[in-house]
Amino acid sequence: QVQLVESGGGSVQSGGSLRLSCAASGYTYSSYYMGWFRQAPGKEREGVAAIDSDGSTNYADSVKGRFTISQDNAKNTLYLQMNSLKPEDTAMYYCAADGLVAGSLIYYEYNAWGQGTQVTVSS
Repeated sequence: QVQLVESGGGSVQSGGSLRLSCAASGYTYSSYYMGWFRQAPGKEREGVAAIDSDGSTNYADSVKGRFTISQDNAKNTLYLQMNSLKPEDTAMYYCAADGLVAGSLIYYEYNAWGQGTQVTVSS
C-alpha cells in the first residue's frame, strides 16, 4: 500500500520561497508517476507539477519558471521548490502517486494521495 507524507508547508510573504517534501513508501518508488496538486478553499484541485519515472517534468502554466519538481530515488522522496511565491499560490498542497498517465496534471488520474500541507502567502 502506497503511503505519502508531505512536509515543508508554512506561511511566507509574497516573493518568498518554500520547499515541499513528500516521503513515499510501500511501493517501487522509481516506477511510479508522481505529481503535486493544490486546492484552495472553494476551488477544484488543480495540478501544479508532475514528473515521470525518467525525470521528465510537466508544469501548470501558472507556476512555470517559479516552481521546480524533483525527486531523489535513493530517499524515495519527491520535492517541490517554490520560488517567487504569490498570494494566489495559497492552498493546501498534495503529493500524488500511482499516476495512470506520464506527466498528468489531472487529479483523477492518480490513485494515491498524501494528507496535504498548507501553504499561505501573504501580500
